[in-house]
Amino acid sequence: MVDFQGYLVPVLVWLVSTIVVRAVLSKNRTKLRPPPSPFALPIIGHLHLLYPKPHVTFYKLSKRYGPLIQLSLGSKPCVVVSSPEVAKECLQTHEASFLNRPRVGVVEYLYYPSDNFSFASFGPYWKFLKKLCMSRLLGGHTLEQLLSVRREELKNFLTLVQKRAESKESIVMGKELGKLTNDVISRMLMGQNCSEDDSRAEEIRKMIKVKHGLLGKFNLSDYFWLFKNLDVQGLKRRSKDVHDKLDAMMEEIIVKREELRKKEKNRGVQDLVDILIDISEDEKAEIKLSRTSIKSFVMDIFEAGTDTTAITTEWALAELINHPNIMKKAVEEIDTVVGKTKPVEESDIANLPYLQAIIKETLRLHPPAAFVPRESSERCTINGYDIPEKAWLFINAWAIGRDPKYWEDPLEFKPERFLREEGSEIINQLDVRGQHFQLLPFGSGRRGCPGTTLALQVIQTTFASMLQCFEWKLIGGKDGLADMEETPGLSVMRVNPLICVPVARHSPSPI
Repeated sequence: MVDFQGYLVPVLVWLVSTIVVRAVLSKNRTKLRPPPSPFALPIIGHLHLLYPKPHVTFYKLSKRYGPLIQLSLGSKPCVVVSSPEVAKECLQTHEASFLNRPRVGVVEYLYYPSDNFSFASFGPYWKFLKKLCMSRLLGGHTLEQLLSVRREELKNFLTLVQKRAESKESIVMGKELGKLTNDVISRMLMGQNCSEDDSRAEEIRKMIKVKHGLLGKFNLSDYFWLFKNLDVQGLKRRSKDVHDKLDAMMEEIIVKREELRKKEKNRGVQDLVDILIDISEDEKAEIKLSRTSIKSFVMDIFEAGTDTTAITTEWALAELINHPNIMKKAVEEIDTVVGKTKPVEESDIANLPYLQAIIKETLRLHPPAAFVPRESSERCTINGYDIPEKAWLFINAWAIGRDPKYWEDPLEFKPERFLREEGSEIINQLDVRGQHFQLLPFGSGRRGCPGTTLALQVIQTTFASMLQCFEWKLIGGKDGLADMEETPGLSVMRVNPLICVPVARHSPSPI
């Protein structure tokens, strides 16, 4: 017969302990102050608010609930920031709590999870990669060394446009600008562009488009814990297939480069693959750079560098087509400073403040990515509210660029807002590198975009050259204006392609 009395004391102790612990937890829970939140639907929470345009929906919600909102994306806690003050608190005051990026399920299959720079957890390895990126790969010396590559690819693009002007053919701007930036990045990385017959760069570009499509797909396992370890939609399997194909391409590129390095000891200017191989062979490096690290870096730079520049340049041209007075002023500045016979160089941009202001205004209204994403590594208090650990943080750069507290007539395209006169000089105000939290197209802090300098060099020089050499006649549109409709999703792209016929401004051309 079982002696129940022998179990009585332990059971009572367990029962009392459970009641006390639950009471304490309940008391602590009541002390927590979560950010305000709109009405949530059962099970899905606020997932329905992601469609069709999450940045617009969240902007409207911020008008009602304030600059910091808590959302439940299925079972995933999420907070959205929509003001410069709160963004600064997250990215500067409490930066240590938000140094990681959200990792959706397919990241483990699309990337090299232990070697990837974009999604690596903040720590010694990530800091080594960031230092490497800023000092060697995308530092001033390397960018200067590869200036001739960017100059040559820009000339190729302008020559193509010149031929279209002579034949009065139209150009799908996004497509051709995308090819230009692909060629610039692939040549800086691998010494060959997408147009070369023996190049795999074009194939890589197509695979990366598929990769981005998979990364942006709605994945049940990211938002519902019940499906966390399941691949109901087959996204993980498809992601692994894409990754394996890209990995094989990267391996082929590196093997060919290693063979070439053995044959040609002094090859002159190094591209980024050369630099990465040199670092991996450096026995004195503080952290050994593995082969997968090299592949991951190459893909990261290729992915990050191509879309941003093309998207921004296309938006800038659309805005100037819709504002001919601004177009005229920009062209006059270029003609005065650079002239009509000499091609625009990267070194000329510092003397073109109005052109710089146009690009800043474009980035304010049309940031390439609507959100700056982060993930909380610990519980913290932001703007008086408690943010849980492992919550996804989305800083709505699109909404912040429209904050009327900081921007007069925020929906108007006014480059002049960035300029002020100081004596006889025109000074550019505000920077896009994350120091001014009302303008965050490239993020801010240690996790900000390391390729900002390169992106700005390519965007500004390309755009200045386009204005110097050609007039742009819009095809389609309404009342002679380009439509400015944005696509759904996290990237702020155009719904309808911008199609123009170029008209040469000078004969002979400064190309």
